Amino acid sequence: MRPVRSSVLCRLLPAPCSLALRSLVLVLLCITPRCQAVQAENVTVMEGGTAEISCRLQNYDGSIVVIQNPRRQTLFFNGTRALKDDRFQMVLFTPRLVRIELTNVSVSDEGGYFCQLYTDSTHHQVATLSVLVPPETPTVEVKQEAVEGGEVELTCVSPRSKPAATLRWVRNGREVPGVVSQQDNGKTFSVSSTIRIPVERKDNGAALSCEAFHPALGGQKRIRHYRLDVYFAPTVRIVPPTGILREGDSLSLTCSVTGNPLPRNIQWSKINDTLPERAEISGPTLQISRLSQSYNGTYLCQAQNNYGRAADHYTLLVYDIVSLPTTSTTVVPPTPSTTQQITSHSTTPTLPTPGLAPDPEDPGAVVETHSAVPYAVIGGVLALLVFTVICVLIVTIWCSVRQKGSYLTHEASGLDEHGEVQEAFLNGNDASQGKKEYLL
Repeated sequence: MRPVRSSVLCRLLPAPCSLALRSLVLVLLCITPRCQAVQAENVTVMEGGTAEISCRLQNYDGSIVVIQNPRRQTLFFNGTRALKDDRFQMVLFTPRLVRIELTNVSVSDEGGYFCQLYTDSTHHQVATLSVLVPPETPTVEVKQEAVEGGEVELTCVSPRSKPAATLRWVRNGREVPGVVSQQDNGKTFSVSSTIRIPVERKDNGAALSCEAFHPALGGQKRIRHYRLDVYFAPTVRIVPPTGILREGDSLSLTCSVTGNPLPRNIQWSKINDTLPERAEISGPTLQISRLSQSYNGTYLCQAQNNYGRAADHYTLLVYDIVSLPTTSTTVVPPTPSTTQQITSHSTTPTLPTPGLAPDPEDPGAVVETHSAVPYAVIGGVLALLVFTVICVLIVTIWCSVRQKGSYLTHEASGLDEHGEVQEAFLNGNDASQGKKEYLL
């Protein structure tokens, strides 16, 4: 028995057959073993990749199968190519599955692909192709140069992605909040994130990074690293020589300069005078050979860039072998409100210390001299004399105090005897018997 086609059955129904009744008849027919149907599967692929579009058939009896692109252009007609686009290839055609392959996918290929099965009534399903566009490594744009004491504005840009990428600024492992803007370019998006940060000299070379996240990257991220380029005025410091400079020695002064940009030209000069004839300048170094006292004076090193200038000076004092100066250094710190630094280095002489003299083998060394006078013996003798004088004074004072006490004792004894003599005289005793001699 041949199956009844749906179109014939619908013609056999009475004229007032309602739409609902017609639909019910079609459903009942499709659940029969001979009902044909088609199914399609959605596909997501990254731009530049390969997409496989599949149409699954049910109870296929050799009817016509047509596959069309989103613009309703026929790609294949029963397995035969209909559109001349070599990127599309028929890879499988069976009674259960029809599959085509699209290589080098672009966003323009995105949309719904129609799987159509032509029987007495047309059946079709749509396979939606979605194309992901991962972001490239973002770029960093600087609106204006960063100058010490000011602010710098940095913009991280991801020019093309689908869907829109997520951008994040990071510094020292911490996120820096930015202002995010997004622009729709049709099927893709451009995203930017802008930050403003204050900068100082110490921030020069500081590292920042802009990170881009996107579903197509599978949990990975695209990172653009950036280092701050902070411009600031130069600083200058003369590295002084060590030791004492004497006539005939050589002098080498190095001018240490920092700054951004680094000054290219370093100028050496002598205040209120010209540089000596023997002076040689090699980059930041000033060298003078065979020094003499006529070279004494203040030498100046200067450097300049577009953001300021700085200078440092060194006072040269050349001594002969007899002089034994001590060296002292005075540093004058720069004023914070200016961009110029001045440091002074000077040497001041002192009188020779007794007992010290230059070593004839090494004029720069100072050694202790030994005098012919035995100072230790003289000191011992003087100490002994002082001790003896102190002892004599102590004995003399002690004897004087003792002698005075004895005198007072005898005086009291004499008064007692004198009283006895007077009493004897009154009693009529012989004066000759009572005559005694007393020492008062």
